[in-house]
Amino acid sequence: MRRSEVLAEESVVCLQKALNHLREIWELIGIPEDQRLQRTEVVKKHIKELLDMMIAEEESLKERLIKSISVCQKELSTLCNELRVEPFQEEGETTILQLEKDLRTQVELMRKQKKERKQELKLLQEQDQELCEILCMPHYDIDSASVPSLEELNQFRQHVTTLRETKASRREEFVSIKRQIILCMEELDHTPDTSFERDVACEDEDAFCLSLENIATLQKLLRQLEMRKSQNEAVCEGLRAQIRELWDRLQIPEEEREAVATIMSGSKAKVRKALQSEVDRLEELKMQNMKKVIEAIRVELVQYWDQCFYSQEQRQAFAPFYAEDYTENLLQLHDAEIVQLKNYYEVHKELFEGVQKWEETWRLFLEFERKASDPNRFTNRGGNLLKEEKQRAKLQKMLPKLEEELKARIELWEQEHSKAFMVNGQKFMEYVAEQWEMHRLEKERARQERQLKNKKQTETEMLYGSAPRTPSKRRGLAPNTPGKARKLNTTTMSNATANSSIRPIFGGTIYHSPVSRLPPSGSKPVAASTCSGKKTPRTGRHGANKENLELNGSILSARTFKGFQI
Repeated sequence: MRRSEVLAEESVVCLQKALNHLREIWELIGIPEDQRLQRTEVVKKHIKELLDMMIAEEESLKERLIKSISVCQKELSTLCNELRVEPFQEEGETTILQLEKDLRTQVELMRKQKKERKQELKLLQEQDQELCEILCMPHYDIDSASVPSLEELNQFRQHVTTLRETKASRREEFVSIKRQIILCMEELDHTPDTSFERDVACEDEDAFCLSLENIATLQKLLRQLEMRKSQNEAVCEGLRAQIRELWDRLQIPEEEREAVATIMSGSKAKVRKALQSEVDRLEELKMQNMKKVIEAIRVELVQYWDQCFYSQEQRQAFAPFYAEDYTENLLQLHDAEIVQLKNYYEVHKELFEGVQKWEETWRLFLEFERKASDPNRFTNRGGNLLKEEKQRAKLQKMLPKLEEELKARIELWEQEHSKAFMVNGQKFMEYVAEQWEMHRLEKERARQERQLKNKKQTETEMLYGSAPRTPSKRRGLAPNTPGKARKLNTTTMSNATANSSIRPIFGGTIYHSPVSRLPPSGSKPVAASTCSGKKTPRTGRHGANKENLELNGSILSARTFKGFQI
């Protein structure tokens, strides 16, 4: 049983006791029955009025709660619609009082959410307006009268964040471009002459509108200034090159050059003016020293002719080179020719450098070929002969590769320009083939000369013999002492025929003994030693007929053949 029911029963008991107590009092007093009845009616009336009043108050409370529930439900429904959330659902059966309390709490919560969303929307709109004004962009489209949903607020936040990032990136780009523009203006001594340029040069960077159009205009302005700066730099470099060229032609002393060293760098307007003044001064000086200048240009022309491999006919085609009437017109012709040659060389620089590399490699190869045919090369020390032979072999392999590379590049060049690439007045590959042919003929001529020389020497030795000489020392060969030579002469006289048939093969030479050879004016005829066709034995002579000393890449030692000293 509930406590309220217990209290109700206790109230009834108390009322019953009170009535009984009243009856006992009335009994003791002796109040008649009709008065007792009246008094009991009064007690009943008072109790009934009190209970009716209490019931009325509770009924009123009930009505107020029901009305509050209805109002809260309506407001809650409206708030759920505005906030775009699910409607509030009552959890199971509950009393009127609890329901009213729950609804009122939920309404207060919804009101708070609505207020917070409206406040955030207002703040985001203020930020959006500020950023859009700086970036010159349209405002974010959102209904400020309604309550935004959570998704709409989230999208608005992302939009504002994107605007901030855009502002930061554009501001960084603006600051960078502005810095470059100001540097270019200072370099060019340029004063802002338009409102836009003045806005850019203004110190208040926050006042500049960071629109895409303004950024594009900024970039365009920077490109224009950089182009002017580049043109100015090119002009200044051209003036400096002209000054250096005039210095060299006029042979200006170093002290005078150092006096204008301050203008040999930079490209500001005042520097350009100073350079132009120096050029004008040197040009005037050039006109006063016409002959010296033309002769200096001719030296330079010869250098470019050599670098471009001009033939004698091509050089002679420039007739002013040989004129002696030093006039301004002659100077202009020389200037035009040197400019044309410089441009021609720069356009074909790679080809000329390749031909020059081949020329240097070819000269080095010929030098090693000359050393290889030098009879004194066997007297080397420290392994130089082996090193030279390796280098010669390396060059001999390198030359064909260079020729093939140049041939391919020249063929491509000739296809592009529809004309032949000339070196010293002839096609390059014809020039290369001619050099190889000349080299081959030179080697053949040298070989024939050696054979003729050896043949004459052999005939002379067969007639007169040869005087013994001490050969130069060589590694692996025993020293040739006179005693050994005499011993060789005495032991090999009887075998002259056999030895004479072996000697030409290995290039060895055997000397006569001084006693066995008489001069042509002596009483004994010389034919006595040659009529039989036998050769007089002779000792070896170093350095003669060296090409026969090698057999299968090895040099024969004197110890290899007994009876022969090589």
